[in-house]
Amino acid sequence: MSAHHEVGGALPPHAETATLEGKNKVMGFWLFLGGECVLFGTLFATFIALRNQVPDGPTGQEIFQLGTVALSTFILLTSSLTSVFGTMALHRGKLNQLLMWMTITILLGLAFLGLEIYEFKEYVHEGHVFSKSAFATSFYTLVGFHGAHVAFGVLWIALLIISSFKKGLTVVTAPKFYVAGLYWHFIDVVWVFIFTVVYLLGKVGP
Repeated sequence: MSAHHEVGGALPPHAETATLEGKNKVMGFWLFLGGECVLFGTLFATFIALRNQVPDGPTGQEIFQLGTVALSTFILLTSSLTSVFGTMALHRGKLNQLLMWMTITILLGLAFLGLEIYEFKEYVHEGHVFSKSAFATSFYTLVGFHGAHVAFGVLWIALLIISSFKKGLTVVTAPKFYVAGLYWHFIDVVWVFIFTVVYLLGKVGP
C-alpha cells in the first residue's frame, strides 16, 4: 500500500514517530523548543527588571485593558484545544477532521493577532510607544516577539494544510502536523505567562 494515501486505520499507531525520520523530527523539535524557552526566559527577565522604569510615560496600570487581553487569552487557549482535537484526528488517521480542526486553530490565531494589533494601536494612542520608556521597549519586545511566533505558527499550519491536499496523511506528513501542534501549545503556554507576569501583575502595580 502506498504511503501517500490516507485510509482510516491504515496509518500505524503514533504515525508521527513510526519512522526514524519522524522520531528525529520530533526530537529535534523538542531541542528547538528548549532554545526557545531560554530565549523567552531572557525576555521575561529583561521585562521584569525594567517594568517599573517609566520616567515620563504611561504605566501598565494606566493603559492595560484586561478585558481585551482576557478575550485574547480565551481565544488562544481555545485554539490550543482545537489543535488537540487535530492531533487526536491525526492519531486516528482522519485527514478531513485534522484539516478542519487545524483550520479552526488558524482562524482563532488570526483573531488573536487582530486583537493584539488593536490593543497596540490603543496603547500608541495613549502615548505608550516603543521608545517612550524602558518599560515600553521591554513590553513591546516581549509581547511583539510572541505575536510574531503566533503569526509564524499560523503560516506554518496553513502551508501544511495546503500541502496535505496533494500529499495526504502519511508517516512522512504526520510528524509535520504533530510538531506544528507542539509549537502551537508552546506559544499558548508562553502567553499564559505573559498574561500573568505582564498584564495581571502590571495592572496590580509594583
